[in-house]
Amino acid sequence: MTAPAERIVIENCAVATVDADDTEYPAGHLVVAGDRIESVGPGPAPAGLEGVVRRVDGTGHLLTPGLVNTHHHFYQWITRGLATDHNLFDWLVALYPTWARIDEAMTHAAAQGSLAMMARGGVTTAMDHHYVFPRGTGDLSGSIIRAAAGMGVRFTLARGSMDRGESDGGLPPDFAVETLDDALAATEETIDKHHDASFGAMTRIAVAPCSPFSVSTELLRQGAELARRKGVRLHTHGSETVEEEQFCRELFGMGPTDYFESTGWLGEDVWMAHCVHMADSDIAAFARTRTGVAHCPSSNARLAAGIARVPDMLAAGVPVGLGVDGTASNESGELHTELRNALLINRLGAHREAALTARQALRLGTYGGARVLGRAEEIGSLEAGKLADLVLWRMDTLAHASIADPVAALVLGAAAPVTLSLVNGRPVVEDGCLVTADEDAIARATRDEARRLARIAGLTG
Repeated sequence: MTAPAERIVIENCAVATVDADDTEYPAGHLVVAGDRIESVGPGPAPAGLEGVVRRVDGTGHLLTPGLVNTHHHFYQWITRGLATDHNLFDWLVALYPTWARIDEAMTHAAAQGSLAMMARGGVTTAMDHHYVFPRGTGDLSGSIIRAAAGMGVRFTLARGSMDRGESDGGLPPDFAVETLDDALAATEETIDKHHDASFGAMTRIAVAPCSPFSVSTELLRQGAELARRKGVRLHTHGSETVEEEQFCRELFGMGPTDYFESTGWLGEDVWMAHCVHMADSDIAAFARTRTGVAHCPSSNARLAAGIARVPDMLAAGVPVGLGVDGTASNESGELHTELRNALLINRLGAHREAALTARQALRLGTYGGARVLGRAEEIGSLEAGKLADLVLWRMDTLAHASIADPVAALVLGAAAPVTLSLVNGRPVVEDGCLVTADEDAIARATRDEARRLARIAGLTG
């Protein structure tokens, strides 16, 4: 006889389910059974539940789905605070020579730092677009995946690549890029070794050539073929800056969206970071093909890239999630900032105060991200049968107690403390602290690796 699932009961809290109807309960409950949500609804939990191992009184709290990060570069955690007054191309040129010196110990420490900051701030599903693979520096992909597994968060590694160095008209130095064949072979090996396609998987892999200006057309085309042969998703940067638009037109005779479509890079299995400079025809193409977008408002502002047309994308039916982006262009490195900045920055655009609501911002950071990562059936909303990835935010402190609407308080207010974060029904954060990792030890390791990288790259004496 199978033993009944262990249950966790959370009650007496406000609940924002982010389901298809945006159902909310001013005072509700949620029951976790094993790794799944068993029930969610108004009022107290049902009486007589068996196997309850924990009851959480959520008075003064808001319960939401866990946040989903759809674009990041973990390795940049150890190069924060550099090139702070540059646009994208100048910033890349300034930092590529340093990034080309990373090794396995650095990527592991940087991944731990990036993951810890996000998890502590309510992220339950993370991704990393790693595309810098200097020769002879160890198992960089494996070091990142180990860090995510140790943190206990759900994870997608977008195995990136670059094969267009300076001598071929690209931005990265030649010693920082791979050959076409090496990049494809290493990407396929990473998929074979680490990708888990099952429901509830903790680790998935995506094929992710870096950007139109750092990879060859053949790498894009063959990368797309590889992804579809292996049944994994595709990710890259797209339409981030005006300079990228000019680059594509000069080199390929067309804009980024048309170029991507010509290489097989539009489709419901594709998501792209940024998509700032999108004409109506570009948005229509993304909507028609259901190509997803990772909106990174803080990084777009940091690099003066512009304001993405998120309201227009949503109105057209484009899947949109939120991304931190690399912490060399978003030094805070946590996704709550993106909820707030997505709402505020988009209100500076053409739609002004009608651009986004607080609830739309929350949806971008939860269900929108799940949809972009191809996991909307598993995560992103609080519904029976979905995985128990959720966050209980404390809303009764000085920072939020006088705001009657808890969703507005979460999105527009200061970063709310996380009382409890669950992934697969297992705690990752308790009372604002990680339970799966030592934050102080990670801080020391990232500081040491940042200093070591600076010495190797000649940034310090």
